[in-house]
Amino acid sequence: MKKYIFLLLFTAFSISAFSQIFKPVKWTTSTEKISDTEYNLVIKATIDKNWHLYSQNVPEDGPIPTAFTFTKTSDFELIGKPSEEKGHTVDDKVFNMKIKFFENEATFKQKIKITSNKDIKITGEVEFMTCDDTTCLPPTYVDLNFNISPNSSAVVAKTAVTDTPAKTTVKSTSKKPKKPKKDKTLLSIFLIAFFSGFAALLTPCVFPMIPMTVSYFTKQSKSKAAGIKNAIIYGISIVIIYVLLGTIVSAIFGADALNALSTNVWFNVLFFLLLVVFAVSFLGAFEIVLPSSWGTKIDSEADKGGVFGIFFMALALAIVSFSCTGPIVGTLLVQAAAGGNQIGPIVGMLGFSLALAIPFALFAAFPGWLHSLPKSGGWLNTVKVVLGFLELALAFKFLSNADLVLDLHWFEREVFIAIWIAIFGTLTFYLFGKIQLPHDSPNNHISVGRLSLGLLTLTFTIYMIPGLWGAPLNLISAFPPPQHYSESPYGVGFSKLGNANAQINHSELPDGAHLMAPFDILTFNDYDKGLAYAKKVNKPVMLDFTGKACVNCRKMEQNVWVKDRVLFILKNKVVLISLYVDDKRKLPEGEEVNSKLNPDKKLRYIGQKWSEMETIKYGTNAQPFYVLINQNEENLNDPVGYTPDVDEFLNWLKDGISKY
Repeated sequence: MKKYIFLLLFTAFSISAFSQIFKPVKWTTSTEKISDTEYNLVIKATIDKNWHLYSQNVPEDGPIPTAFTFTKTSDFELIGKPSEEKGHTVDDKVFNMKIKFFENEATFKQKIKITSNKDIKITGEVEFMTCDDTTCLPPTYVDLNFNISPNSSAVVAKTAVTDTPAKTTVKSTSKKPKKPKKDKTLLSIFLIAFFSGFAALLTPCVFPMIPMTVSYFTKQSKSKAAGIKNAIIYGISIVIIYVLLGTIVSAIFGADALNALSTNVWFNVLFFLLLVVFAVSFLGAFEIVLPSSWGTKIDSEADKGGVFGIFFMALALAIVSFSCTGPIVGTLLVQAAAGGNQIGPIVGMLGFSLALAIPFALFAAFPGWLHSLPKSGGWLNTVKVVLGFLELALAFKFLSNADLVLDLHWFEREVFIAIWIAIFGTLTFYLFGKIQLPHDSPNNHISVGRLSLGLLTLTFTIYMIPGLWGAPLNLISAFPPPQHYSESPYGVGFSKLGNANAQINHSELPDGAHLMAPFDILTFNDYDKGLAYAKKVNKPVMLDFTGKACVNCRKMEQNVWVKDRVLFILKNKVVLISLYVDDKRKLPEGEEVNSKLNPDKKLRYIGQKWSEMETIKYGTNAQPFYVLINQNEENLNDPVGYTPDVDEFLNWLKDGISKY
């Protein structure tokens, strides 16, 4: 332990003065007595501000999940798997998946059954990964210890406390991007639902209801003040009805079920089928309607007048317009539920109902405004059809999720983009009047609005076409599968070795080298082989300490490395060695040595080897972390971490290369 502390102090003072040491997570263990033979092993993580710890349930190809292992003995039996708290779920656009994590603290519980009456000592281990807004720590292993005394009357047993190893990181002078938070996720759900409510207002089942509603309130209200009061009650009633629907969905599923939706194959397939049904309904194949008896019963209640009559009038609106609002409401509930947040459906219905209620309430309160409304006509069905195409496009996102989880590669990036090109291309033909659907009115001309929307969808369709050849398509990056999940990471029409203009000879790659997709950069994942090649070609080395689950590493690659000036240097002026600190492949036999940081632990995985190298040699285990060295393994300039500013990163590269 003294050696370990000395090493940490040494590395802390050996780096630049603007470094910091963090201990982002502290672990405590205790036991809870459930019965004479059953206990909970309680593991609590206390997490520093601005850091987060990932859940046990993380989609494949995502960050490293938190994982617990327990040393089995004849004294106890494990019952089920460790449980965990609700946490936060965000839609991570880098990994293109929904990821659950914890902030501030997290508690995990493993239920056990003891099989003896003697004092029991249980040992285990937790593997976990922590990140803040700019850096991630590599996977870390911490020992867990529990003591159970069956003959003791105490409910909570002795508590053990352990810390994660210290971390040193270099401050970046660039502004830190903020991690998506729960409130931002809910805000996006609200805004999408709000605008969807306005879209529903412009459908043929809803829009004609406005003058009918105004007529009802004109007859019911004896004065202008009474009319405004009744209109407000009517609007509030609409909100209550839809929010109640969202509450029911939240209550039925519960937090755990909602968190599981994003990675559950069958839920994603079910959502895909539901949205296809909704889309086909909007396109005119059939209508989704509620039993007519419901509407008759509600109408009779509405005729009674008063507050309850107004409420039932609002309920009548919801039922009569269901054939148009149902698919939109269903889509919103699916989207909100798949977000993994229990109050997401409630927030979604609040946004939708507000957008629907406000215009109805305003026109009911001020009937004279009706003269400013456009007349009903074929344009209402056009709105409905456009919504149908949008729902059809969205449906394939869920099918893509299922394919990603199963790793079937049936629905790769090129296929997804081709389907979207077909959908939006067909929508363009429809808007230009080249295609007619069942409920369309005959059109001898195209309105300016329809023409403008057609040009917009045509532009969007053309924009997506280069995606078949590997273009990133940043406007829709959250929807198609990631670029590595494709028939060719370089796009259709390019060989796996890259394009003909690359500056390296692709006929025979050096030992241990490969081409990093989709940049076509000659890359080594082994330090010794990369350094040997650098000596052979007489170039400096750029060490890239990275991680498969490192969000900001992907941001650097997608937003900084891809720029022409940076990419030229990475392909031609340096030898890139990317060392993945979360590489879970086992070290070859004979290389499993004791850790220098913790002599009681063995290095078991390749990633642990690179993580320890980074910590010992450079005084940090943050990712991303970039070092420019010469062939004698000496630094050419100061290393840098996450540097999202392209010019700043480019200047750092040029500075180091100039000193080679």
